[in-house]
Amino acid sequence: MFEQLTERSPDAIAGYLARLISTGELAPGDRLPTVREAASALGVSPATVSQSWQALSRAGLITSRGRAGSFVSAERREWLPPRTLWLAGHGEPARLDLSRGAPDPSLLPSLTRALGRVSARAETTSYHEAPVLPELGRVLQERWPAASESLTVVDGAMDAVSRSLEAVARFGDRVIVESPAFPPFFDLLETLGLERVPVGLDADGILPGDLQAALRLKPTALLLQPRAQNPTGASMTPERAEELARVISTSRDADDLVIIEDDHSGAISTSPDVSLGRWLPDRVLHVQSFSKSHGPDLRIAALGGPGHLVDRVVARRMLGPGWTSRMTQGILFELLTDGSSLDEVAEARRQYDSRQRSLRDALAGFGVTLPRADGINLWLPVADERSALVQLAAAGIRVAPGAPFVAGDSARGADHVRVTAGMVAEEAPAVASALAAAALPTPSAAFPLLR
Repeated sequence: MFEQLTERSPDAIAGYLARLISTGELAPGDRLPTVREAASALGVSPATVSQSWQALSRAGLITSRGRAGSFVSAERREWLPPRTLWLAGHGEPARLDLSRGAPDPSLLPSLTRALGRVSARAETTSYHEAPVLPELGRVLQERWPAASESLTVVDGAMDAVSRSLEAVARFGDRVIVESPAFPPFFDLLETLGLERVPVGLDADGILPGDLQAALRLKPTALLLQPRAQNPTGASMTPERAEELARVISTSRDADDLVIIEDDHSGAISTSPDVSLGRWLPDRVLHVQSFSKSHGPDLRIAALGGPGHLVDRVVARRMLGPGWTSRMTQGILFELLTDGSSLDEVAEARRQYDSRQRSLRDALAGFGVTLPRADGINLWLPVADERSALVQLAAAGIRVAPGAPFVAGDSARGADHVRVTAGMVAEEAPAVASALAAAALPTPSAAFPLLR
């Protein structure tokens, strides 16, 4: 097992085994040598091997079963879709978890005032009332980035995306997706029997040339994230949006294309609101989610676009959940109109932007230059994904592996990790030092531990 290992430091041993796990030479469930067996084979102390095993465990790559030994981790929580499972994390607790892609709970607005103004009773007496509170509908229409013929409220961004795809695509259809992109999108497409067509992106959004080539395959839908793209943090510029709209409108193969826009972090984004619906209003379904800005557990998002498309979603939901709780809608209305709540969200937006800039500036000081990122995530290139996960775990930091975010056929080769920069409230230089060490071609033997 250790024949090709030349260096004997804890980091080198852990990184070597991580690569064996990544390539499949060590499979889920395989038993590792005991600490004493490995120490004897390597000619190092048991303490050295123990440090390596601990780093692998913190990265979620191996699991200890007491006296039975340590084993390569098998996938758990089978109810999670495959790529979502990769992101769930199942190693030892990290001192700083930057893997979740979730907002900082301390920056969410207080619900106390909103709850105090919402009726204590569930007053809906009919199953056939309009699915959206009129007062909330008016507020949402005022903040919509383009003219919207119809608007409804659903249970979060993924619910909106899922129901939009079900309304416009059929088994075997092709759907254009960004690569990298949010892994649950890929799981959803596979579940619906849809073929993904990946396109690249840069700091301004989807690459027009890639989109033009993808349209030749006659896709049914285009799924994109206009702001704070997950995982890269890229936000589409109005100029790029107009260029993409022109590519679509002039393509002979895009007559039936529907664009689904997931604006999941709009309220905490510092970039201007943008939608292809400004130029293509008859074929854009735009989603605004309030999970990142107002609370994931609210489970609420708005979906707007052409009436004939939105009506399909509303009609289908009537045969399922029916509508999103009007009590929850009332809470969102209060949060979107209360001055103190608006101030709290504005402060969260400022904080996330400051944390992003602080971490990028600190990384630049260590020789790692990244493009501007919006929202809470940044996309860090690394020399080797598995080794980077282990190195960072040894430093007390957990990040998300990059492979699940890649839309290509191979789950490997991403050579990136996603970092939830929005959770780095303090110690940006120490975090940046550890991230930079993981990004270097040669693993660093020393990096700061977070206390």
